[in-house]
Amino acid sequence: MAPLKHLLGIEGLNPVAVTNLLDLAESYALLNRSGKTQRDLLRGRTLINLFFEDSTRTRTSFELAGRRLGADVVNMAVATSSVSKGETLLDTAATLNAMNCDLLVVRHNSSGAPALLAQKVGASVINAGDGTHEHPTQALLDALTIRRNKGRLSGLTIAICGDIAHSRVARSNILLLTMMNNFVRLVGPPTLMPGGIGVGGVEIFHDMAAGLQGADIVMMLRLQKERMSGGPVPSSREFFAFYGLDRAKLAHAKPDALIMHPGPMNRGVEIASEVADDPQRSRIKEQVEMGVAVRMAVLETCARSNY
Repeated sequence: MAPLKHLLGIEGLNPVAVTNLLDLAESYALLNRSGKTQRDLLRGRTLINLFFEDSTRTRTSFELAGRRLGADVVNMAVATSSVSKGETLLDTAATLNAMNCDLLVVRHNSSGAPALLAQKVGASVINAGDGTHEHPTQALLDALTIRRNKGRLSGLTIAICGDIAHSRVARSNILLLTMMNNFVRLVGPPTLMPGGIGVGGVEIFHDMAAGLQGADIVMMLRLQKERMSGGPVPSSREFFAFYGLDRAKLAHAKPDALIMHPGPMNRGVEIASEVADDPQRSRIKEQVEMGVAVRMAVLETCARSNY
């Protein structure tokens, strides 16, 4: 596939680019399962994980992906770095540029920070989540999980439920899934639904029974209270009663509907343990597995632009 210098968002990709990334990730998923995970594609290359926000799954996933491709991986501890002493993002960019790293994975609490870094460094920049903007590799791993289980990535009805307003995962998934000609439903209370989003193949529902009716995929999102000001929802208990996924609400979806969640999960808030751990329908653990494969594909593709 064609080289991709940066991955800053799903916005800017096209269906061919998405399909190519998923095809490459599928090959890595098979390779990882075979136990033959060590490759030399990125031997001599340096990958820096620069995370201004805490993350376990994403950072570890990128670290594993880089190591399995043979890269030298450096995890920068932002809390104890010069950033915590007042260094600006642009000064950090200049420092990183002087280190001549090849791949820079960035998570930041400000939307647009990875895009700014991409303008200032020679490395390929990969957005690992920026503010409420995008989380492109999460959408790609979700897409790969769906495609592997449903045999296609088009013509499906996918309900994304919960805190839509504060979710970069939701935004990236909406962009990718509608691009691939799926039907996306957003389900949640009006206070957690961003304005002007019910366009381009996206429907808005404020009732779980209606929103899940006939859905192929039910994707739950956590309440991001750290991004909320005021009280958009009365209480966790009341939120679960109306919008938490349990067996009664899931019964409105198709009998073979799959359950997904990007993590971390708040059990008893947006999802019940009985459905999160359902071995037949939950694909939450598989999402984590596919995350490594997708990030291997993204790292390889971006690294090609520097050959």
